[in-house]
Amino acid sequence: MKLIKVAAGVLNQTPLAWIDNRDNIVAAIVEAKQREVSVLCLPELCITGYGCEDAFHSPGVHALAWRMLNEIAPATAATDDAPGIAVSVGLPIMYAGGIFNTVALLAGGQILGFVAKQHLAGDGIHYEPRWFKAWPENIQGELDVDGNTYPIGDLLFDVGGIRIGFEICEDAWVGQRPGASLAERGVDLILNPSASHFAFNKHNVRKRFVLEGSRSFHVTYIYANLIGNEAGRAIYDGDAMIASGGQMLAVGPRLSYRPHLLTEAIVNIETTRMARARTGSFEPEIDGDESDVVSTAFHWPPCQLKRPDIYTEPWMEGASVKEEEFTRAVSLGLFDYVRKSRSRGFVVSLSGGCDSASVVVLISMMVRLAAAELGMKETVNRLGSFLSDDPPTDYESLLPRILTTVYQSTSNSGSVTRDAAADVAKAISATHYEFDVQSLVDGYRQIVSNSIGQKLNWEDHDITLQNIQARVRSPAVWMLANLNNALLLSTSNRSEAAVGYATMDGDTSGGLSPVAGIDKNFLRNWLRWMEATGPLGIDPIPALKSVNDQQPTAELRPPEQKQTDEDDLMPYDVLDLIECLAIRDKLMPVEIFDHLKVDYPDASDSQLQKWIERFFRLWSRNQWKRERYAPSFHLDDKNLDPKTWCRFPILSGGYQLELRLLAEKLSSLHS
Repeated sequence: MKLIKVAAGVLNQTPLAWIDNRDNIVAAIVEAKQREVSVLCLPELCITGYGCEDAFHSPGVHALAWRMLNEIAPATAATDDAPGIAVSVGLPIMYAGGIFNTVALLAGGQILGFVAKQHLAGDGIHYEPRWFKAWPENIQGELDVDGNTYPIGDLLFDVGGIRIGFEICEDAWVGQRPGASLAERGVDLILNPSASHFAFNKHNVRKRFVLEGSRSFHVTYIYANLIGNEAGRAIYDGDAMIASGGQMLAVGPRLSYRPHLLTEAIVNIETTRMARARTGSFEPEIDGDESDVVSTAFHWPPCQLKRPDIYTEPWMEGASVKEEEFTRAVSLGLFDYVRKSRSRGFVVSLSGGCDSASVVVLISMMVRLAAAELGMKETVNRLGSFLSDDPPTDYESLLPRILTTVYQSTSNSGSVTRDAAADVAKAISATHYEFDVQSLVDGYRQIVSNSIGQKLNWEDHDITLQNIQARVRSPAVWMLANLNNALLLSTSNRSEAAVGYATMDGDTSGGLSPVAGIDKNFLRNWLRWMEATGPLGIDPIPALKSVNDQQPTAELRPPEQKQTDEDDLMPYDVLDLIECLAIRDKLMPVEIFDHLKVDYPDASDSQLQKWIERFFRLWSRNQWKRERYAPSFHLDDKNLDPKTWCRFPILSGGYQLELRLLAEKLSSLHS
């Protein structure tokens, strides 16, 4: 048997954080050597960070990336305490006038060569073709740096008699995977360094291609992803998997708060080689041309075969996987955002409604989940030095230091929302204030009335009088954020973003909008789950009952009008379905009507038409608002963020012809 120990290393990196990124990589290498790992796969572009955007076009970025690579390479050399190790690290390389997304293989303290990505991610939140060129299959070249030459391109590495090849992230998601060619060339290990963003249920998709790659190519397949909120919008779940010959050998923890994690397994190289040899359809490449193979001597230390101990996340086994993933992904996103932005906690305008309650509950979960994994001391250390004076020792002493909430009432606010806000703030131990801003509303109303010579009234100036209440709440909450050097969070959700049901410079004020990537219908159900059940290992929050018992309302009209969000818009489940069909699936109003007839058979045709017309009218009118939303987290393929996912013109025809065609269809049906 030829046994070797391999590992997938996940890293929490930050774009252009050169020293931190280097040190995190080296720490992972040192730990791997201590654990007697011989091959370590680290994530894509881990030296620079994946999310550098147009900084990839800076010559200085390339120079510093090369410098960091040379500072990392010695860590792979053998020492008196540990043998050498083969490690993959990702960085951009300028070659032949183009920039390539590459992986360097380091071994025994040396840079062996660079494999360049062949398939670039250019859909969804990814814009790799803006910065990188795709490397052509079966092409190799020589990179000349400082008088030294290194092989680059579609390469295979022979390291001490074991062949190592690469599929870099997107390479494994396409039909013509490089792994097929690598298998023909006798590869033993395929390493997949990835920067694959979190999305609901995406782990299962990755698991399928890792298993299938190991089975169909007859190899050991090692997959390593980034972890945490790397650059602001995308959250990485830190998936790490090792499979061999169609059998999963190891799966790492997901959505961890640690700077790096290793997932290891012992693999038998002879087993996969013989499985390939027995396969009748396998045709080895035996033309004698080995120009694509980079060979180096390497000492493989002996290791003992042991039974695979496959880790499974307990929270992924239950019936509430989406709720668990949402809680853990957004909480991790908040943790990294607040510490990487060097903010001293959060400020939230807590209205007593679903959205703002969701945001503060997620902050509460952030602390509880981090402390459960890291311990309170390390959680406090990672949040920042501002907590070093009289450091908190438990949840109850930490939360008031990092979360301030404020309920801002007008004459249209009721005791139900006031009490709900107070109940939730108390339940999670936030510092909570109550402001009465009615005098500010009255002041602005009087100033404008005097100026135009007309008294503003609800019959003629409904939107104006609603919006001023939302806008006067913004300055005070910004003041609290400034006083605390804290991050102000906006609380708008994706359903509101779709139809513009939010006041710009009012409830949209903030530096980050953590729930703008999720629909209101899901949030309402999630809060009920948090009230009754909660994440595995964490107690639910019964105080959320005071929020969940309400009908969602902006509470901006006089109480006697009994304003609710769904009266203003439509039922949230209908809104979510129309949004999905119109924006994700790109269907026209007539096609959406046919879908709604199936899903809502009890609704009249005129009611369905009204909902569809309202959605498209509001969607088209409010693109400018979506352009101004604070950054949000990407969670699924229904994202509306125009900066990363869903482009739409600010000025458009507004679907007028399409809606007329719907009206004509209904007219013909009823004639």
